[in-house]
Amino acid sequence: PLYSSAASDVYKRQPIVGAMPTENLSRRHALTLLAIVVLAWGFTWVVSKLLLQYMTPIWAVAARSVVGTAALLVLGLALRRVAWPVKADVPVILSVGLLHMGAFAALVSQGLQYVPAGRSVVLAYTTPLWVIPAARLFLGEPIGRGRQAGLALGLAGLVVIFNPLAFDWHNADAVFGNGLVLLAALCWAANIVYVRAHRWVTPPFELAFWQALLASVVLAAVAWAAEGRPRVVWSPDLCWLLGYGGVFGIAVAYWAAVNVNRSLPAGVTSIGLLGVPVVGLLCSAAILHEPLSTPLVVGMALIVAGIAAGVLDKGRG
Repeated sequence: PLYSSAASDVYKRQPIVGAMPTENLSRRHALTLLAIVVLAWGFTWVVSKLLLQYMTPIWAVAARSVVGTAALLVLGLALRRVAWPVKADVPVILSVGLLHMGAFAALVSQGLQYVPAGRSVVLAYTTPLWVIPAARLFLGEPIGRGRQAGLALGLAGLVVIFNPLAFDWHNADAVFGNGLVLLAALCWAANIVYVRAHRWVTPPFELAFWQALLASVVLAAVAWAAEGRPRVVWSPDLCWLLGYGGVFGIAVAYWAAVNVNRSLPAGVTSIGLLGVPVVGLLCSAAILHEPLSTPLVVGMALIVAGIAAGVLDKGRG
């Protein structure tokens, strides 16, 4: 979601060769699609956790990616929005396919073995906090007072969630799992920084199929090497989990997000997407019966406030 926002923001400002003309949605329809994106991506965290009951972690994301790739191809062909990539598209295909759709998804799935889904989605959505200093370092973007305050709030939220004095550092699984999710957030942040610097030639959605295809091939190869031949007991529950995760969590949500970003200001979209960790946390509590501890809720509130402060600062700048 953050990649989509960043990509479309850059895409709006730069001329596109061969882009199909599109009409902006009405504000009402755009906000409806934004709500669908938030719900779809928020619930995907529960789906990802449930998939681990049926498949090993990397095979789970590989299978979901294959379904999403097929769905993106069908949707793209139906909308006549699948384009052959040109040489200038290769770096962004590699960046998104390997860092976001690949490494981020695989690391999160591994981390979900040890970390509750609600906690994972909060940690994963610290990504904008890492983008702020990285964009300053590599892109020369200024860090205004709003971003400084946002970074401080976000880091305070992390301290509240982890609480180093109360965290069980002797629990190797907990340390490993939380570390994997934070590493996933850093991979996503690196992708966002590159996307901001990339000069777009082909519109973002037209490349989505190729990015997902690359991720699927790499994830399947890594899964085969690390986890061996897939051992799957097929059932209706597994089919709907893969179907939802691929069709709605990847294809439909991505298409909707691109349309939202073309119709709403980037700041509005970014703030709206802060609802994803909230939905993920609430769905995890309702469906997976994960406890809503006070430190987790307070930490999430601080992180969301910090990201919002950074977004608002960007909107003024």
